[in-house]
Amino acid sequence: MSFIAIIPARFASTRFPGKPLALLGDKPVIEHVWRRVAAVVPHTVVATDDDRIARAVEAFGGEVVMTRPDHKSGTDRCMEAYRNVGTGEDIIINVQGDEPFIDASQLRGIMACFDQTDTDIATLVKPFDPSRPYAELENPNAAKVVVDNTMKARYFSRSVIPFVRNAPREQWPQLHRYYTHLGMYAYRAGVLEAITRLPQSPLELAESLEQLRWLENGYTITVATTSVATIGIDTPADLAAAQEFLKQHPSHP
Repeated sequence: MSFIAIIPARFASTRFPGKPLALLGDKPVIEHVWRRVAAVVPHTVVATDDDRIARAVEAFGGEVVMTRPDHKSGTDRCMEAYRNVGTGEDIIINVQGDEPFIDASQLRGIMACFDQTDTDIATLVKPFDPSRPYAELENPNAAKVVVDNTMKARYFSRSVIPFVRNAPREQWPQLHRYYTHLGMYAYRAGVLEAITRLPQSPLELAESLEQLRWLENGYTITVATTSVATIGIDTPADLAAAQEFLKQHPSHP
């Protein structure tokens, strides 16, 4: 199988405008992401609708493709980018442009999901550490995932699922293994083409999670697990945490 990695990167962001160009150490966030992904997937492309991001990517030697500004999701932007710069790759990996500490093992794990012939889409989950505060699991910004015994996703929710009966909520992580979702996806090329044509679904509209549209339409989502902690940058406070992490890990590329 052949792979292409596409990193959607928008300048506009309600919580942190311009975050792809925010400096982390001596490099913009988007450069950290591109370099780490390109070390695993040689054909790695940044997809953007902003000339400032495009110029920054070209300046550090990355490949960039301009896409329309009106896409509703990174999935749609990936599809346009693949049409423009893809060279017939079998699998498209969609990597968040705000994950500067993405790990090679995470990329390889999601790629390995396609060794299973029934995988339409792959994504990444992290077991929730039961020693962490329950409030972290309850945070609706952290989607939870229910999987079956073949590591196929059965449901994604902003609520804590499953419900553990006859136990206080704070004890639930000690009684059941919960998985939180990390927003990296990979798709077979034909599947990506098909899902971008689907209308929004009832569950997607209820939870505001586009992956529910795919499940509602019968697509198989295989999950890879990771224990590697990353710092996604959604706010200036996240960038400050990433700066501190980088200071403590100066060997980080």
